[in-house]
Order: sequence, then structure tokens, then C-alpha cells
Amino acid sequence: MNKRILILLTLLLAAVFVLSACSQPTPQVIKETVVVEKEVTKVVEKEVEVTKVVEKEVVATPTPSPAEMDPLADVDPSGQTVTYWYQHSRAREEGLQKMIQRFNETNEWGITVNGEYQGHYGEIYKKMLAAIASGEVPSLVVAYQNQAAAYQLSDALVDMNIYVNSPKWGFSQDELNDFFPAFLESDISQQYGGMRLGFPPNRSIEVMYYNIDWLKELGYDAPPQTWEEFREMACAATQQPFSKGPADAKPLGYEISTDASRFASMVFSRGGDLMNEDQSAFTLNTPEARDAMSFMQKLYQDGCADLIAERYGDQSDFGVGKLLFTIGSSSGLPYYKSAVNDGAQFNWSVAALPHTTPDPVVDIYGASLSIPKTTEEEQLAAWLFVKWFTEPEQQAEWAKISNYFPVRKSTAAELGDYFAENPAYATAFSLLKYGKVEPPVAGYDVVRNKISEAYNAILEGADVEETLAALEKEANDILAENQP
Repeated sequence: MNKRILILLTLLLAAVFVLSACSQPTPQVIKETVVVEKEVTKVVEKEVEVTKVVEKEVVATPTPSPAEMDPLADVDPSGQTVTYWYQHSRAREEGLQKMIQRFNETNEWGITVNGEYQGHYGEIYKKMLAAIASGEVPSLVVAYQNQAAAYQLSDALVDMNIYVNSPKWGFSQDELNDFFPAFLESDISQQYGGMRLGFPPNRSIEVMYYNIDWLKELGYDAPPQTWEEFREMACAATQQPFSKGPADAKPLGYEISTDASRFASMVFSRGGDLMNEDQSAFTLNTPEARDAMSFMQKLYQDGCADLIAERYGDQSDFGVGKLLFTIGSSSGLPYYKSAVNDGAQFNWSVAALPHTTPDPVVDIYGASLSIPKTTEEEQLAAWLFVKWFTEPEQQAEWAKISNYFPVRKSTAAELGDYFAENPAYATAFSLLKYGKVEPPVAGYDVVRNKISEAYNAILEGADVEETLAALEKEANDILAENQP
């Protein structure tokens, strides 16, 4: 080998070492077959830098089974018997039993509902507590929201959200939108983390009953919109008796009921509430509550209002033309109608309570239907009756039987004739969109009694702020004793 070739080989080896040291990453050698024209095929070694591509392994999510999408999908309610405890009596019970019979004869699952009258709300409450203790509960029970919350202290009720939201057994979004929002919200318990402890079959609202003809004689062409107007008209009525009223009776502007719902209505109408937003504390010593009680204390002291002398005495006095205003439940509409027809026979109607808010705020209340824990099949059967009962057709029928308000907006289309025959009912129906509810917490039944006691004390001259401060403390002590 000559010297010149040796030098070239040395330089070439040096270059290879330098390139090896500087190249990152180390090039992969890919052998590539190149077909050359003519008939020569040769293998060429070609250095190329390869970028490594790492494929991420994707695990496919399996399609949820029907049972995972809907825990109730595979539950079969066929042939179940449902025991339903209710408080309805007389004409309402007769009408309800006819509806139950129709459900039993027409439902596709062969479910049988046995409706049983169990007394008034208080009696049913006591019987339910005993039933929970014994483990022998009904399938379906009427319960106010605070009563349902008390039952749940023993973990006795089903969270009805599972039924409402069930793809197979629940409501579509359009159907849910058909319910009045305040009605649906009333059974949601913040005390139990958003559980739905009941479902509304009907509702009532607080309204102001007023004598149209007497107002006209006093020089007014509309009911009061503010509380100051209410005071003015009520006091005017004590000075100018109704022309059709009894000559030997003292006229009055308003007869006071110290029921907690009257108190709540007056606080709501001023923009206040009885609890804080998360329902963790009662708020009974607020500016709105103090204003409401100071107002009523003065109205009473000025002689423009008096206490109701006996149960339903305000209805009787209103009917004979002795009383200009009353405030009470819309469920009393048929009784007011009878009182007026049997009494002074004047024009009358209902309206929202006077208010300081831009729009009226009406207290909406009513017992709901709760499902105690039994078996999955029995619970679902009870729900299917509740769902059927809240369909527009059944709601229209029940409204006419009970004079309660339906829970579905679309029911109005079924009630045209009933509205025409009962204009006061139609007026009250138009107020449902302004609804607000009282506290749905365990212990509220006891607090209601304390509110009434405080209201009476204030009318008799007790200091408003001191009384409400003591009431608020006592109410929150009761609430603390009734926590899950």
C-alpha cells in the first residue's frame, strides 16, 4: 500500500469517529433496495435519522349497561300492592277513591293501590313514627316537607330523585319543565344534601280575600298593593260599615290569624325569608320580620284589626259582610263561596298579599307524597302511581274534586270551564308563578308553634325585636336537635 493511500484511509477513519461522537441520536442504518435501470440491483446503505413515534394505547370505554345508566331499569313492579295513607275525607276521599280504582283497572303492570284514610296530618305523623319504629310502613304516605325530613332522621324514606330522573320510569325534560318550579323545589331537602323526600300531588297558596262591593263603597276600585294601602283601607272599614253587613256587629278591616304561614307570607311579601339560603339556620329576626310584626302590632292596637274569635270565624264574618279582608289558604275558596252565598251575597275575589317587592311573592304550601323504604319493586310501583296522578289529565280531575291547584302548567288547558265557573280560583291560579316555600326541615312543626306564640305576644304588646330575637334563638336550638 503506497503512502498516499494510507494517509487517505487515516483521514477517513478520523472523520468517521468525529461524526460518531457528534451525532445524536445515533443514526439507524436502513437497508434499502434500489432498482437501477438496466438489470443491475444493488443494496445501498443509507444513513437516515429516524424520529421514533410512540403510539399511546387507548383503552376503549365499554358501553354502559342499562342497569348502570338506570339503576331501576331491571326492576319489575308487576303485580305489586301499594298501601297509600292519606288525610282526605268526605267528597275528596270519594273522588280520590274513584281515581285510584281507575288506575288499578288500567295500569299495564297489574299494580293494585289500596288507599286508606288515616286521619288528619298530625295523626298520620304519629302513626308513621310508630310504623317506622316497628318496621311496618305503608308504601306511600302523605307528608309535609318538615314531616318527611323528620322521618328521614331514621333513614326511612327513598330519595325520589332516582325515580324522577330515571330514563325508563321518570320524566322527560319537557315534562319536568311543565311543572311549576317552586312546586318541584319544595321537596328538595338541603338538610339531607339535596335528597328529594317527596313529590307534589297538588298545592295551595296564601291569598288575600276581599269584599269588592265594600271597597267600592269606601272609594277604592282595586285591592291594596302595598301594606300602607292595606292599613288605610282596613281602618276606613271600621269607620264605614258595609251596606249589606249586620247592623248590630262592629265592622273590621282584618281578623288576625297568628298561624306561622300568615307570618311567613307577610315576611315573604317584604322580600324576606325564614331561613338562610342553605337551610342551616332560621332567620326570624330580620328587618322584614320586624317590619311585618310592628305593622300588625300597630294595626291591632289601633283597632283596625282583631283576633279571630273561633276556628274559621274569619270566613263566617267575611260571608256576612262584617269583615273587609282575610288572609288564608286558597283551599278555602269553596267555603268562602258558600259563606257569601249563604250570607250577604256580595261580589268578592282574591289577590296576592300587599308587597314591597316588584312582583308579588306568595307562600306556596301543601303536603307531598313520600315513599318509605320497602322493596325495590314495591317502591317503584308506588312511584308509578304518583307519576300517573301528576299527569295533566288526572291533575285536572283532581283540581275539580279537591279545589287544590294542579302541579302542571299544561293542566290549565283542561280547566277552562272550571275557571269560568270559579273566577276567584282562576285569579289565584295566575299567582302560582310567584311561589315561595316555607322551610322543609325537621323540627319546623315545633318552630311553627313557637312562631304563633311569639306573634300573639307581640300583639299583646311585647317588644318586637326582643321577641323575635328570642324566637330565632329558640328555633335554631330546635333545628340543632333535629339534624341528621
